[in-house]
Amino acid sequence: MKCLSDYLWQSLVPLIFFSFIWILYRFIDKENEVEAIKKEHVEMELKFLKSQINPHVLFNNLNTIYSYSLEKPNEVPEMILMLSDNLKHVLYESNSKTISLEKEIQFIDNYMKFQILRTEGTKQVHYKKDIDTYNHQIAPLLLITIIENAFKHSTLYSDVSIFIKVEKDTLECICENDYKKERVSTTDFRIGLQNLEKRLELIYKDDYEFKINKGEKFKVYLKLNLLY
Repeated sequence: MKCLSDYLWQSLVPLIFFSFIWILYRFIDKENEVEAIKKEHVEMELKFLKSQINPHVLFNNLNTIYSYSLEKPNEVPEMILMLSDNLKHVLYESNSKTISLEKEIQFIDNYMKFQILRTEGTKQVHYKKDIDTYNHQIAPLLLITIIENAFKHSTLYSDVSIFIKVEKDTLECICENDYKKERVSTTDFRIGLQNLEKRLELIYKDDYEFKINKGEKFKVYLKLNLLY
C-alpha cells in the first residue's frame, strides 16, 4: 500500500501541476484574444466616428472658396493654401491616435479664418486663445466638432464665441452661440456632439469633462487632461 501511495503521489502531483500550468496559459491566451478584439473594435469605432466629421468640415471650406472665387478672387490663392493644410491634417495627420497640440490648433486657426470670411455680415465671431505651451499631444479632430456645431446651429445675425485655454496640462474649450430652442431636440442637432462624447469616452475615459448647457445661449464646455 505504501508503494502504491508513493507511486500515485509521484504521478499525480506533476500531472496536477502541469494541468494547472496548461489551464493558466489557456486563460492568458483567451484574455489576450479578448483584449485584441476589444482594441480592434475600439479602433474601428473611432475611425467611423472620425469619418463622419471630416467631409462636413471640408465641404464648408470648399463652399467658402467657391463664393470668394466669384466675389473676391484675389483672396482665393491664400485660402487654397489654408485648405491644403487642412486637407493634409485631416487625411494624414489625424490618422494617428494623438497629434501635437500645435498642429491641431493650427487646423482650428485655419478653420476659424474660413468661418470668419464665410459668415461676414451675418455673424459676429469672437475667437480667443490662451495657451501656456504647445508641448502636448491631443486626440485629433475633437475641438473641431464643438466649433463646427456652434457655427452650424447658430442663428443669423448672432454671436459665436470660442475660447481655448491650455494651462498646467489641462485644456478647456468653451463655445457659445445663439440658437433656436425648438431645434435642440432634432437628430441633426445632437448627432455631432453625441459622436464627440463617444470618442471622448473611448479615448480619455475618466480624464475629461464634457457639459452642454441649453440656457439663453447654447454652451458646450470641454475639459481634457492632456497627460492621459
